Amino acid sequence: MRNSLRSHGGLVSHLSILIIATFSTHLLRQVFAIPRTCNLFQGSWVSDNSSKSNNIPLVYDSSQCPFINPLFDCAKHGRPDRGYLRYRWQPSACNLPKFDGKVFLEKLRGKTIVIVGDSISFNQQESLTCLLHAAVASLGITYVKFQNTFIDEFQEYGVTIAEFYTRFLAQITTEKIGRVLKLHLINDYGNVWKDADVLIFNTGFWWDVNGNQKGWDFIQDGENNPIVRDMDRTLAFRKALTTWAKWVDSGVLNFAKTKVFYQGFYPDHYRPSEWGRPELKDCAKETEPMSGSTYPAGPPPRLSIVEQVLSSIKSPVQFLNVTTLSQLRKDGHPGRYSDAGNGFVDCTHWCLAGIPDTWSSIIFAYLTLDENMA
Repeated sequence: MRNSLRSHGGLVSHLSILIIATFSTHLLRQVFAIPRTCNLFQGSWVSDNSSKSNNIPLVYDSSQCPFINPLFDCAKHGRPDRGYLRYRWQPSACNLPKFDGKVFLEKLRGKTIVIVGDSISFNQQESLTCLLHAAVASLGITYVKFQNTFIDEFQEYGVTIAEFYTRFLAQITTEKIGRVLKLHLINDYGNVWKDADVLIFNTGFWWDVNGNQKGWDFIQDGENNPIVRDMDRTLAFRKALTTWAKWVDSGVLNFAKTKVFYQGFYPDHYRPSEWGRPELKDCAKETEPMSGSTYPAGPPPRLSIVEQVLSSIKSPVQFLNVTTLSQLRKDGHPGRYSDAGNGFVDCTHWCLAGIPDTWSSIIFAYLTLDENMA
């Protein structure tokens, strides 16, 4: 990581790999026993009355977390209801361990977590950072932004959490004709990602965006193939994800050291007919999750592509399929309560505190029970 980062702005002091300390895995298994047969992603949202304050199980107070982006701080921007914080994810066949920041930091002491994806992955990073900050608020935490990289370092533990912002995982090059999305090339930052101890990948939302906002002007599939204006986006998504899968299997990663996750689709909620409310325009008036364990409209069509590509990978990659549990939370978005302005209703990102904290709890469960992380 040190040599790789030196070529990307000299962030050695912020993304360093320190001495790995051990932690009692036996104790963790006693406290957080999860049957290996348990599917953490199959379940439902249940009301949680364990909180000491208004029946809301606050994992942290968003006003006390200095890392929350204004896009995600719904309480600060006037969201009047708090009921969306009253629910916890209950797997059907077991319990999801409650996030314990001190246990997480001790287990991951001296390690670097790299989250790779778009602004929803930024949602994920800030959730994880706020959960940890709530546990060790009195300790020193360094925050650095460098180009498209956001870095939090918990100095006493030597734990670094970095988010590398990339919409596509594939490389975009600037050429005379404009920006070219090259589906056959992994993002240049792959040389940095490979040295992390934990890698969490995602891509999805931006594959359907058109116009100037889409982030590229042309697209190419293969060095010997023509550069074109556009192509079938589902096919492009599959090809880029396959490029990433080949990179994972290329031998560049040391799987004795690095744990790799792929985060499932992050759904949006702009189509109320999907949950039986065609009279609505978007998610703005939603205040409660859906009951049950299935989403009426079913999974996103491209989820099957993710599953197919992941099944082709020979290396150990854990699929964090948070898609359905997130689909059920039409109430979890900022809606009008962010700094987006101009009356924009955000049904893509997620409030913090909120649903991303459940994603973080699932990551916590996997990492703290993994003997290879000791």
